[in-house]
Amino acid sequence: MRHKQQLVPLGTLIGRELRNDKLENPAVKYGQAALAKKGEDYFLIKLDCQRVPGDTATSFSVFAIFDGHNGISAAIFTKENLLNNVLCAIPPALGREEWLQALPRALVAGFTLYFCLMCLLGSLQLAGETSGTTVTFVVIDGWTVTVASVGDSRCILDTQGGVVSLLTVDHRLEENVEERERITASGAAVARLNIFGGNEVGPLRCWPGGLCLSRSIGDTDVGEFIIPIPHVKQVKLSNAGGRLIIASDGIWDALSSDIAAQSCRGLPAELAAKLVVKEALRSRGLKDDTTCLVVDIIPFDPPVMALPPKKKQNLLYSLIFGKRFQNSSKGANKLSAVGVVEELFEEGSAMLAERLGKDFPLESNTGLFRCAICQVDQLPSEGLSVNSGPFFSPGSKPWEGPFLCVSCRRKKDAMEGKRPTSPAVTA
Repeated sequence: MRHKQQLVPLGTLIGRELRNDKLENPAVKYGQAALAKKGEDYFLIKLDCQRVPGDTATSFSVFAIFDGHNGISAAIFTKENLLNNVLCAIPPALGREEWLQALPRALVAGFTLYFCLMCLLGSLQLAGETSGTTVTFVVIDGWTVTVASVGDSRCILDTQGGVVSLLTVDHRLEENVEERERITASGAAVARLNIFGGNEVGPLRCWPGGLCLSRSIGDTDVGEFIIPIPHVKQVKLSNAGGRLIIASDGIWDALSSDIAAQSCRGLPAELAAKLVVKEALRSRGLKDDTTCLVVDIIPFDPPVMALPPKKKQNLLYSLIFGKRFQNSSKGANKLSAVGVVEELFEEGSAMLAERLGKDFPLESNTGLFRCAICQVDQLPSEGLSVNSGPFFSPGSKPWEGPFLCVSCRRKKDAMEGKRPTSPAVTA
């Protein structure tokens, strides 16, 4: 006997479609708060970015903090231009997964392009400034979060399991041994300020220039060993979501990552950002510009997890097994939290050859090579492969990409300490 297939109402089908879309595209809620001391902090919030212009299904969000020093020009210019530089470095007509895979390299090219342009045009020096800025740049596409950073602004991730993860690396010479070794190997000196009487004070700094950071954008008055090549980390959250706290060092000098996350748990993002700033002010006072962005990545219909009722145990059972079970339960929380975030990519090398990869875009119709940094098409004879040596001859061996124009190759070699840098000019 044949059974009739049960018909499903149209409303039910539409509801299922909407629920599936919501699972694939989480809601992004944010809050922002700041207190100014010198007025050199800037931030960027852009929710309406699109991988394919005009297609809302390809939307992604960008959040960034720029902590300027020695002036505001570098922070403002970076805020206004960095996103476009990054997007220009991604090949067109890519699907979502390919786009996300290309994003880390595009971030490196975008950060480095700005440095090359400033050094080439001398834009800040013409304005009488030699300012610089830290950058923490966050791209959120669905459940995937990509963070690129130079300097000591920070981005942390607080998951539903209560585990706090650091998505950036601090480029302070005081804390980062690898960066100190890289800079001294490039010919610079790392030391504290030396005051009268031979006493050393303050944090470790790089000389010439006296900057306490090893990576930044701008700072055209210091040696080229202060590089703009960012640390990049890309993670994928579970559909339970998580909270990002992006802040300048005015927050992190006052609060640890754990305390910042704990201070605002359970609060909406807008109130959370204000509370983090308030907690930093209470802890340390207003000694620096203090800027905080709190970004919640949440499902449209967040699951409500009911806690199981506690079983009653007799006193003897608790005395014998209680402590052991408490410890194992903490271990279980840690293990379960590991599955909350999937790490897709992480790289912090200062070598562009390692960061830009070995493939290169070739304009097949014109026979031109495209510079991996400035995105300008040029003849092969007008540039060099990033992996080639100084005596590389295009006729003697095949190209090993990515291709760099002469100007960008010269800046790359300087950043990697392959040629002497010009001494800083002092008044």
